[in-house]
Amino acid sequence: MASAKNQLSSSPTTNETKGEQKPVVFDAPFLQNQSDIPHEFIWSDKEKPCLEPPPMLHVPCIDLNGFLSGDPVTMDLQLLKAAHKCLDFFFDRPLQEKQRVQRKLGDHCGYASSFTNSFISQVGASQTLSFRYCADGQQALNIVESYFLNGMGEDLRESGKVFQKYSETMSSLSLKITELLGTSLGVKAKHFREFFAGNDSIMRLNYYPACQKPDLTLGTGSHTDPTSLTILHQDHVGGFEVYVNGKWHSVPLDPEAFVVNIGDTFMALSNGIYKSCLHRAIVNPRTPRKSIAFFMCPKIDKVKHYRVDMQTLDAFVKWLIHQRDAQKTAT
Repeated sequence: MASAKNQLSSSPTTNETKGEQKPVVFDAPFLQNQSDIPHEFIWSDKEKPCLEPPPMLHVPCIDLNGFLSGDPVTMDLQLLKAAHKCLDFFFDRPLQEKQRVQRKLGDHCGYASSFTNSFISQVGASQTLSFRYCADGQQALNIVESYFLNGMGEDLRESGKVFQKYSETMSSLSLKITELLGTSLGVKAKHFREFFAGNDSIMRLNYYPACQKPDLTLGTGSHTDPTSLTILHQDHVGGFEVYVNGKWHSVPLDPEAFVVNIGDTFMALSNGIYKSCLHRAIVNPRTPRKSIAFFMCPKIDKVKHYRVDMQTLDAFVKWLIHQRDAQKTAT
């Protein structure tokens, strides 16, 4: 067993003297074996999970088989199983090996042993691995496979192949979903599909260790996704909650289904007709929870501001007005 210093530590930063929060580094076995969890992981009373299990949210399961009939986008259950197996393979590796792809300050991709950023001030009890997927021409070829191979070596080559295929499938599925969203908004089915063609998106693997005090901490704090569309696959443990009508609700589990969230960017694109979903992840007292998320984002040249707050719609409208005025001036 590693020493406590290696299991939980605060890494020094250049801003330490300014009172800014230092990144917390931990490995899952440490947290799940503690009856008294470190203070860094204890959330405020306002944010702590409910003592009683929240009510289940009725979420209609939409069968897209007819819509996707004959389309190669259809998700193979074997690919889902392979992806979760590769997730386990990565997070089961020693901390030092996972830190070969440690996320750097300001980056969206890499390994993080706790989820902290500007919209969550407290430490989430989770480990994540985020990596880029680009659907734009030559960049799309083996971008994920290369990330795993170059960053973590030959042992992760097969995982890279699996997640390359998974990312490609999620990208295609996302584009099909935008056709439905476009139709529902009264625009052409291809309107948003064309906007998101060549999407520059993010894949994230989530691992939430078991915690003996699940009433004190969260896997990920409440937030909305700043991206456009999130396609989430949960394992059998559950723990994904959404905020509806003034209270938290659990989302039903279905191993053959995905949870689709609207993000801040699509809320802006739909002029606020579709709302981004406030959600969080709780931890389980006995069993680790795992999930895989695909965050669809526009092609990089369409992104002017990457925001992690609820002001995305206002910022996007101002940018559109600026673009319109600039075009008028040019003509």
